[in-house]
Amino acid sequence: MESREAGVERLYPKIWGRMSARYYYLIQLRKQLERVIELFVKNSPHQLLADYGCGNKPYEPLFGPFVEQYIGLDLAINSKADVVVDPKGIIDMPDESVGFVLSTQVLEHVEDPTSYLKEACRILQKDGKLILSTHGYWMFHPDPTDFWRWTSTGLQKIVKEAGFEIVYFEGILARSSMGLQLFQDGLLFKFPKVLRPLWSMLLQPFIIFFDKIAGNKSRREDACTFILVAKKCSM
Repeated sequence: MESREAGVERLYPKIWGRMSARYYYLIQLRKQLERVIELFVKNSPHQLLADYGCGNKPYEPLFGPFVEQYIGLDLAINSKADVVVDPKGIIDMPDESVGFVLSTQVLEHVEDPTSYLKEACRILQKDGKLILSTHGYWMFHPDPTDFWRWTSTGLQKIVKEAGFEIVYFEGILARSSMGLQLFQDGLLFKFPKVLRPLWSMLLQPFIIFFDKIAGNKSRREDACTFILVAKKCSM
């Protein structure tokens, strides 16, 4: 997953550019992560964060200033990984060794989500927290694989069964705005590359408008992407 967009581009996309089709979505994802940092990371005694499936660590600029150490976990093929995850999903780290596990748009790509979550739980310290985002509705995007999508209740169920208590749960892009996002993407690749930013610029204002009028409750139930914070349960 080393091919993920560079941090600055992903965090601060431009309406006209390579990330224009994800302009509003990426901004909302960044804002949700900033809110999580403010609520759970900024003043926490836990100061070691592991980015689980780190790719090229696009979110290190957000979290790095608020932790003592930010380490990337990924498969051996990723040269940017600080710690290797073996092909069976085992992390080369001892039990209860980190305060936070960050997982952004990774869970849908792993073959065994339950084992992935249990391994995250294993390396977390007592009362350590998992910060996770993954897709509800989204287009197929193998990197190199793409296996899963979740309902809000299905995602919460699998996280709780892995040994966590969910303390924060929000959605990004409600049903109508996500429908427009999928419509945009459904036609996007039929256009020549030079016209794709123009098509995105036409659709993004409508996506923004319909998302702004959606209620928070409906967004938590039915969204493009869910983001949660879960505390490791005491055994």
